Amino acid sequence: MEPSLNSNGCHDYDIIRWFEEVAENAGFVQTQTLRRIIELNFNTEYLRKWLGDIKVQDMDSTALEALYTSLVPLASHADLEPYIQRIADGDSSPILTQEPISLLSLSSGTTEGRQKYVPFTRHSAQTTLQIFRLAAAHRSRIYPIRAGGRILEFIYSSRQFKTKGGLTAGTATTHYYESEEFKIKQKKTKSFTCSPKEIISGGDYKQSTYCHLLLGLVFCDEVEFITSTFAYSIVQAFTTFEEVWKDICRDIKDGTLSSRITVPSMRKAVLEVLSPNPSLALTIEKKCNELESLDWFSVIPKLWPNAKYVYSIMTGSMQPYLKKLRRYAGNLPLVSADYGSTESWIGVNVDPSFTPENVTFAVIPTFSYFEFIPLYRQNQESNSAIDDFMEAEPVPLSQVKIGQEYEVVLTTFTGLYRYKLGDVVEVAGFYKGTPKLNFICRRKLILTVNIDKNTEKDLQLVVERGSQLLSKTKAELVDFTSHADVKNQPGHYKIYWEIKGEVEEDVLRECCREMDAAFVDHGYVVSRRANSIGPLELCIVESGTFKKILDHFVGNGAALSQFKTPRCTSNEVLLRILNVCTIKRFRSTAYGYGG
Repeated sequence: MEPSLNSNGCHDYDIIRWFEEVAENAGFVQTQTLRRIIELNFNTEYLRKWLGDIKVQDMDSTALEALYTSLVPLASHADLEPYIQRIADGDSSPILTQEPISLLSLSSGTTEGRQKYVPFTRHSAQTTLQIFRLAAAHRSRIYPIRAGGRILEFIYSSRQFKTKGGLTAGTATTHYYESEEFKIKQKKTKSFTCSPKEIISGGDYKQSTYCHLLLGLVFCDEVEFITSTFAYSIVQAFTTFEEVWKDICRDIKDGTLSSRITVPSMRKAVLEVLSPNPSLALTIEKKCNELESLDWFSVIPKLWPNAKYVYSIMTGSMQPYLKKLRRYAGNLPLVSADYGSTESWIGVNVDPSFTPENVTFAVIPTFSYFEFIPLYRQNQESNSAIDDFMEAEPVPLSQVKIGQEYEVVLTTFTGLYRYKLGDVVEVAGFYKGTPKLNFICRRKLILTVNIDKNTEKDLQLVVERGSQLLSKTKAELVDFTSHADVKNQPGHYKIYWEIKGEVEEDVLRECCREMDAAFVDHGYVVSRRANSIGPLELCIVESGTFKKILDHFVGNGAALSQFKTPRCTSNEVLLRILNVCTIKRFRSTAYGYGG
């Protein structure tokens, strides 16, 4: 049922037609997908524990699906961690998968404060290639690109290392960039990255970013689109460009490379491509002088005149960067990349012309077996400190309803069984017979002192409200995070802002008050009125603080292409960075006291 991954005759039309067929029969395809996963892995320790010695081959697929979901329990990462740890430590018996696992992916660690191992197999790389080809085919229907063009990709590998048992561990993106599939993708989509692999795997994201920008400009007329895994990386790259463009112009003019690039393999790879080009340098210099006076509005289309769009993950925790990204992109469309996690790819963006705020993702029913736990907002008086939802029994993909919120559950080819992903999605509609999902938020509550319950989405809305007041000044919010401070009673929320530009203290006080008043959670409002939660505290941190947080994560093995600013943290190291860098503090007067 799947398009061949190595046939050269498989064009856009074929992969779209394949997807339309599996989407049309999504319920049936899902039942068959689960059957394939069980047939491949029923002799593993984990599945035998729950399924015993059932004769899988003798069972009808629908009966097998019913048996599987009744006998195998829902699991969190914590439930599977002991098994994954044994694999990492070198146990090669069939624990989670029949096929031996030789690679482990690291989740970014920015959500929960620590990186988790997730098995990575050939299947992971193949589905990555497949979703990239499928997404590229949908994009090229609306934004056709020239075959043989280039892509300015801000992509970064992080270091791979060996576990105690000799397995290679690293981020999923790193495994993919090292795989055969990454090379195949460039050939299949007929688009080639501007940067050679020495820059992607250079190991120093600041030097890699400089080289990505430099070579992106050397090939500026050939670049068809600009991309990165997350919107954050593109914003980070162009923030860097504002500071280094003069050096880049000098390098292009003289065919030399700035002394800031010290990694030998990177220097060699770039110098092989560079040759003196004074006229290009002059053109770029002229444009940059003009752009500087416009606060870099439309820098992307001005410097890359043939670029058709900017492509990246722009949903969830990336939404706060859209404002800045839109400034850099000017009138170029922002196209939201597909929906996946370290554990599995989930859905493809079949409507590339939709804005990132309205994008939905059509579930690909061959990638994993999906279940959905219906979630209902709890009555406001409930005091569950875990999260804000009541659950019903999980339903298969074929039974989801439009408008209902769900938590995604995965059974994967890589050894995760009925794994609760922690993502809250809403079914926005259907593409043929497969649901189109709207990403809502991570399920875990991030801000809670006692009976208050606020998710990342709630925090984002509050910060948007508070930061609107900044737009009346010339300042902008660079980044933010938060912390529920329960060490001092009454506990209260701290929100940390990094701001670019000058803002009067009265305006910041008003921002603080506005945010405190904008939390609508009943538990929060009641607790604030009773002063069992103290006034919200707005902490302004000095310029460069969030770069220090990024450097901390990257220094601990996270890849820049996987980095997400944690929107709430209780990580002691991060709090120390934030508190040391705090230059002003304001307490809200929204409920009649503060200062």
